[in-house]
Amino acid sequence: MFALRGRKARVPTPLELAERDAQFILPRPFRRLTRFLVNLGTGRIHFAPYTGTVSVIALYAATGFYGMSLGGHGPEVAKAATSAAGFAIEDVKISGNDQTSEIDILQQLGLDGATSLVSLDIEVARKLIAEMPWVQDVRIRKVYPNTVEITLKERKAFGIWQHGSDLSLIEKSGSVIAPLRDNKYAALPLFVGRDAETAAADFYARFADWPEIQKRVKAYVRVAGRRWDLVLDNGVIVKLPEHDLDRAMQVLSTMEEGQQLLERDIAAVDLRLEDRTSIQLTAGAAERRQVALEARTKQLKKIEQQEDSL
Repeated sequence: MFALRGRKARVPTPLELAERDAQFILPRPFRRLTRFLVNLGTGRIHFAPYTGTVSVIALYAATGFYGMSLGGHGPEVAKAATSAAGFAIEDVKISGNDQTSEIDILQQLGLDGATSLVSLDIEVARKLIAEMPWVQDVRIRKVYPNTVEITLKERKAFGIWQHGSDLSLIEKSGSVIAPLRDNKYAALPLFVGRDAETAAADFYARFADWPEIQKRVKAYVRVAGRRWDLVLDNGVIVKLPEHDLDRAMQVLSTMEEGQQLLERDIAAVDLRLEDRTSIQLTAGAAERRQVALEARTKQLKKIEQQEDSL
């Protein structure tokens, strides 16, 4: 058996311990840096050729990017760089647009020959197009390297709403699409008055049972937010009740079929009361009627006088 005998560690003297405590020891994170600087100063570390040139270029590049970031020019530089690399938008394919022009869409997105497909933000572009009057929904897709596909779903015009002196196109829901600019939509029904746009679709649908009268209506006028008047193509006004519309329209239809009421020289037909129908003559018809009544009265008096003389 062999006994292992190691060297005994030397125990420092009290004086050595005191001197060691008096020395300053760097924290561990700074020891490697200090060691690196010492080796660099003594020439123990060697750099590869052109390291200084590369470092200077990297410093200038970092400074340039930092300046662009502060000045807000980063997107413009990225746009120019990606366009130069062959990603400039050259083709925009638009489908589903009937009322929205392609030129308006391009102007809304701000597209030009230098716009980069890489830098185009799909979500921002979608929101911009969705703000256009006729657009109900929009889908946008990038097709690399240089094409954008835009698919629209447009709103449908149901009628024309006159509020004051303004005319607007509306949907069935009553939402305003856009101001009326031309006679392109002259065939759409016209609704007049406050709140007329929101009640228009339901009221209009009820006239399907009276197509002969409906095709003669020039305007549907909302009165006090409660009931409607019909303005016919010959200027006759039909005053409808707030409730029981079917009864009133049946009365009007019967009078038109039997007596051609709406072709006569009248100004208005009042159907608001259930137990009677009132008819207002035009000014000229009223004068003629008055003359006829006076002539009839004179004739009756003359006949009475002749009978008395006998």
